[in-house]
Amino acid sequence: MTDPLDAIVVGAGLAGLAAATRLVDAGRSVLVLEASDAPGGRMRSDRVDGFTVDRGFQVLNTAYPELRRLGVLEALPMRTFDSGAYLRAGDDLHLVADPRRVPAGVTGLVRGPLGSPLERARLGALVAAAAYAPAGVLRRRRDEPFRDLLQRHGLAGAPTEHFLRPFLSGVLLEDRLTTSSRFAVAVLRTFVRGDVVVPDGGMGSLPALLADRLGDRVRYGARVAAVRPGAVDVEGGTTLRAGAVVVAADPRTAAALLDLPAPAMHAVTTTWHAADRAPVDRPLLVLDTEGGPIVNSVVMTNAAPGYAADGRALIASSTLSAEPLPDAVLTRHLDRLWGVPTAGWQQVAVTRVPHALPALPGGSPLRRPERLTAGLYVAGDHRATPSSQGALASGRRAAESVLAGR
Repeated sequence: MTDPLDAIVVGAGLAGLAAATRLVDAGRSVLVLEASDAPGGRMRSDRVDGFTVDRGFQVLNTAYPELRRLGVLEALPMRTFDSGAYLRAGDDLHLVADPRRVPAGVTGLVRGPLGSPLERARLGALVAAAAYAPAGVLRRRRDEPFRDLLQRHGLAGAPTEHFLRPFLSGVLLEDRLTTSSRFAVAVLRTFVRGDVVVPDGGMGSLPALLADRLGDRVRYGARVAAVRPGAVDVEGGTTLRAGAVVVAADPRTAAALLDLPAPAMHAVTTTWHAADRAPVDRPLLVLDTEGGPIVNSVVMTNAAPGYAADGRALIASSTLSAEPLPDAVLTRHLDRLWGVPTAGWQQVAVTRVPHALPALPGGSPLRRPERLTAGLYVAGDHRATPSSQGALASGRRAAESVLAGR
């Protein structure tokens, strides 16, 4: 490129694509540099033997404001999960779901392993407050580890151990519930107010759509060696210059490029199996109330049949580790969770993501500045909340900071 650029964005993950989209919409000239061969970063999908395999079990929520702002919910065929979960407790599999959307879920709310009537009432009050209290009220509340908030609300027993902990562990990718209470409450809010969805073509369809809109402004196989205000050094000896540089690489790479402290990261490993028949018909997670190593397991094709080309069921089972469980251990726990023999399931793939989500412990700010100095900006879920909403919002805000010259 001979003409000077307004901005260079480093990284074609969600934050980088959101930043570039906002800048292009404002009429700015932009180049996105991506080290790999495709967009998405930690949100990519692969095709394996006719199955769609994401980088871990990931979902979107229709209550995320950035998805609506970008118009992707209308642009992509979305498939919806039921609002709730199956709870495995001994020999019983309890359906616990929002009765407004899944009427059969009311039985599990009454008879499931959620504690005493008083504890159930407290759980309902917490979820209702998270969902319907004014957002400003929630933001003004003291931030603390979420487990401390639960303790103060009298929810440290069955409601937490049998539902909140196993459910939120799969979202936050940590099972001690030390995550920011403000963020954890915001997560509950989105689950009550929105629908949990996946694109029928896999989670990678979202960044692919955003990258397609940017066209040849995205350059793949361009690994960045160094950045500074207004300039980027690309491996191979090329230096590119622009009015602004937005570093939207993954959290650890961004920290190395910008000489910032590397954030602590949570890991997840997801094992994908194909089965001739789904163990259940509903598109719902199964959660373990007994604290087993599988944080959740779900029949993806119950919600999104397009994940399998041959009509078989595709099941995703996740653990909070960078390494997979031994096959025999995994099979034993899957047998118990689903209540059916699973040794005959065919292993399709194992996705290991050792740096899947940045940690956000209680007391952390929910937003960090995007501008580092004149001409140099940073964006990503490590600068906001550990979620696709956080990544997209951080990218947009970084672009708006560039546009405002601040």
